[in-house]
Amino acid sequence: MSEEERRARLRWRCRRGLRELDLLLAPFAERQLSVLAPDELDALDRLLISADQDLQSWLLGRERPTDDSLAELVERIREQARSYS
Repeated sequence: MSEEERRARLRWRCRRGLRELDLLLAPFAERQLSVLAPDELDALDRLLISADQDLQSWLLGRERPTDDSLAELVERIREQARSYS
């Protein structure tokens, strides 16, 4: 799979069907996917495997992922959402 195909697949997977998640993940994907490094893409891929309930808790700041790379990515998504509100 090419890098472009991978980014397109991740962009599509950011659409979760839950409004709260879509409002955080879709804008992040649109603005940041093109600049994420390969290790950050790996982290996003792992993040998107998570259950919607976990994602919602993390992205709304109720809980923190135990994986540090996921926690950093979650904070980056949350920071972008705060800067565009």
